[in-house]
Amino acid sequence: MLPLRVAAASFILFAGLAYADTCSSIEALGYINVTRPLHPSYVYEQTQYWSTTSSTLLPSCIIFPKSAAEVSVIVTLLSNTTEPFAVKSGGHNPNRYFSSVEGGPLISTDSLDQATLDPVTGIVDVGPGNRLDSISAKLQGTGWTFVGGRIGNTGVGGLVLGGGLSYMSAQYGWAASSVLEYELVLANGTVIYPSATTHPDLFKSLKGGGNNFGIVTNYKLQAHPQGDVWGGNVVYLRTPDIDSHLLAAVRDFVEYNEDDKAAVIVTAERSTVDLIDAWILFLFYDGPVVPPGIFETFTNAGLLQTPLLNTFRRRTYADLMAFSNWVVIKGSVVDIATETIPLPSTANAVEVMEGLHAHWRNVSGTTLLVPGIVASIAWQPFPKRIAQQAFARGEDLIDCDDSVDRIIIEMNYSFIPQSAYEFMADTIEATYTGVRDRVLAWQADGTLPQGYMPVFMNYGFYRQDYFGRLRPENRALARRVAESVDPEGLFRTRTGGWKP
Repeated sequence: MLPLRVAAASFILFAGLAYADTCSSIEALGYINVTRPLHPSYVYEQTQYWSTTSSTLLPSCIIFPKSAAEVSVIVTLLSNTTEPFAVKSGGHNPNRYFSSVEGGPLISTDSLDQATLDPVTGIVDVGPGNRLDSISAKLQGTGWTFVGGRIGNTGVGGLVLGGGLSYMSAQYGWAASSVLEYELVLANGTVIYPSATTHPDLFKSLKGGGNNFGIVTNYKLQAHPQGDVWGGNVVYLRTPDIDSHLLAAVRDFVEYNEDDKAAVIVTAERSTVDLIDAWILFLFYDGPVVPPGIFETFTNAGLLQTPLLNTFRRRTYADLMAFSNWVVIKGSVVDIATETIPLPSTANAVEVMEGLHAHWRNVSGTTLLVPGIVASIAWQPFPKRIAQQAFARGEDLIDCDDSVDRIIIEMNYSFIPQSAYEFMADTIEATYTGVRDRVLAWQADGTLPQGYMPVFMNYGFYRQDYFGRLRPENRALARRVAESVDPEGLFRTRTGGWKP
């Protein structure tokens, strides 16, 4: 329940400022932190996006709530206006208006950065203001870890609401699979606590449903035992032989790897006129000793050439998360898209894997004169074990079955000029559409197996139909739950993101 002074102040404001803008109303309260343009905190927060297309959208103010009670006041005031707004955790989603806004209030969760661990049970309360590097640093030395993503600068809020793919997903499922309870502020200002036993439909919908149901102010998570890990990168100069070797290696890893502690991401990158044209491998093992042979098919590419760089070594998990931030290219426009494909058989691996990679090289080759261009494609294993582990920990909207192994393909373009935005948006659409069209054709002629292939929210481009690629019954559930908890459509109509 809101403190008496908050309720009283809110009543006065609603009576006298029912049509005032939210920023002015909150400033009048005097106890919630609000910053305006030119204030150092406003300026700094605007720099904390992965893409400059989000930074160039200028909110009327940035609000920094410190509790669910303060978020409740903010949301209640917002509901009495017609302003657009946005909620921002780490700002890693580059889609405009998903966590950025022009001319309306931006609610930053930066001050909601709690990380309170029960060292006996491993249950941890985590605020959406944490990033993966900060939460791993806070948990370092406790013997417990949060199942997060792979880049330290990623915000907890958007990661978990989108599902969250982790190096540890084959052991524990999605990042969202570890959620035991949400603290959620609804559109009417009510604070509730969805769990598997309380508001179960809402609890399921929050796992992969994005920002459609309210503002999460705390995640109660089951942490997992954690010691030292092995992690880092191996870099090879790109050649056709290396292409073939690594594409076969990642396909075989999905099917044949039996050690759930091992994970890989196999990424190809190229830059302006191919000044950089390389493969960057992300290797991870959840333990202080790597069993022989686990990564042999990736490291023995060195038989074809000597690696340009090898940083794969034993380290703390917190160190790995901090080290991973080199991938974030500040000062650039970023476009990210994704497709999910069924794993091809060994017999069809060359046709599918090399065919899709050739498509990416053909399309990305049209961008190499764009200033600052870095084009990348990341092949990310999605074995049946991830679906099994997620299902074992409860239902989610993604709802992947274990009938087939899969690969999640992430496609990125990073570039400098804002003037190239529409051209690059069309280019990334051509990239993922070409992948999708080829997969559907191969499924139709039997080259690839049939199967449910959702779009992974955390990597989706705004033109992709996220909810349309979910199972119809799950999209219907998300729509029904959203209409139930937000009957006036505050989150459906006044903030960005995919809508069910």
